[in-house]
Amino acid sequence: MNRGHNGEPILAGDGHKQAFLDLLAEKVPKYHMRLFAYCLMDNHYHLVLQNVSGRMSDFFRNLNTHYASDYRKSTGGKGYVFQSRFHSTIIEDDSYLKMAIIYVLQNPLRAGLVDHCDDYCWSSGSRYTQKKKLAWLDTDYVLELFGGRKGLADAMRSDPRESLPLLHTQFGPVLGNESFLNRALAKFDRRHQPDAVKKRRRDDYDFDPLEKVIWEFTRTFGVKMDEIDTGRIDGKRLRGELLVRLRDLAGLNFKLISEMEPFSGLKYMSLSHLYWEAKRRCLSKS
Repeated sequence: MNRGHNGEPILAGDGHKQAFLDLLAEKVPKYHMRLFAYCLMDNHYHLVLQNVSGRMSDFFRNLNTHYASDYRKSTGGKGYVFQSRFHSTIIEDDSYLKMAIIYVLQNPLRAGLVDHCDDYCWSSGSRYTQKKKLAWLDTDYVLELFGGRKGLADAMRSDPRESLPLLHTQFGPVLGNESFLNRALAKFDRRHQPDAVKKRRRDDYDFDPLEKVIWEFTRTFGVKMDEIDTGRIDGKRLRGELLVRLRDLAGLNFKLISEMEPFSGLKYMSLSHLYWEAKRRCLSKS
């Protein structure tokens, strides 16, 4: 999230909010973010996203800088537009992700602007049930997460006064349990060792070529993509491992992945479910 410097209403008015959404539509796919929810208030905004590409800092820097420049051109004045670069919270798993999404969507309720989340047109609250999809907003996964439209609607009607169970650390807030916090802190410490910093490559910030990802998968597991037997348990696990690599390392979307073996014939929702199941297995091993 981010807010206006000194509480300035930098998103007041429909024109400013629409300009910000137009930038989101441009920047989310450009930096390969996966956006689950958003809410624009007059003096701040919230985004719930997955940092698929590892370029979240670049994403926010470009988004905020572009909007700040346009804002100053249209309103005049000088000085900072945003209070800071951005504030982020690490989210443990789907159960906590659901909390974060609902908390963000209920912002207008807490502010007394509307009676129902989906009445506020500057959040994603009403987007999940519309036939026309936004290419840069992953509405299908959110609906799957809540078990369909009714589950999401029921969650949005929950008490908006409930706060998020955040754990505060020297590196920022974490939405998860103590065990997850300890793992996250250990990983942070490892990544910030001098040797680890020296070993960072361009590939830590950009996607790998598809050919490289496939070659490394074949070398690691000793099986080619079209030889994976998904009728066996170990074959299903290999397919999940490949799916995570194609999505996270090569940056492919589910549409492109569905055209490749061994994913042909699988629908978007099925791929999304397989991806998150495999992702959880990968995280549990790290």
